[in-house]
Amino acid sequence: MTDPTPLPPTEGMPSVVQAGLRGLCPRCGKPTLFAKMIKFADRCSACGLDFTQFNVGDGPAAFLTLILGTIVVIGAIMLELTLHPPLWLHMLIWIPVTLAGVIWSLRLAKGALMSAEFRNAAREGRIDPRP
Repeated sequence: MTDPTPLPPTEGMPSVVQAGLRGLCPRCGKPTLFAKMIKFADRCSACGLDFTQFNVGDGPAAFLTLILGTIVVIGAIMLELTLHPPLWLHMLIWIPVTLAGVIWSLRLAKGALMSAEFRNAAREGRIDPRP
């Protein structure tokens, strides 16, 4: 069965990586994807694309927590085993690194996933009633 929904043309649209890194609208390429640090805007102020129709979900948060947590723990253990700094120095280093990493990686992942949804005309699955 062929999909009746055509994919949008990709000329002039930012790549998935560009949209994620810079918070670009997947249709027009203007930096209007985020209203706050990691909260999507309701719609693009330049082209009017409704961002609320896309569902990125919590997948990026769970996946990135595991990856970033692993990196931070490995870094903290390596620092402890090589230099033996006091606890306050660990907190001074790893709390800001973790916060910055979470915010940056969530923006990147959420923007890239929304752009991929737009490019691929993704939507909820449907079951074909025909046998």
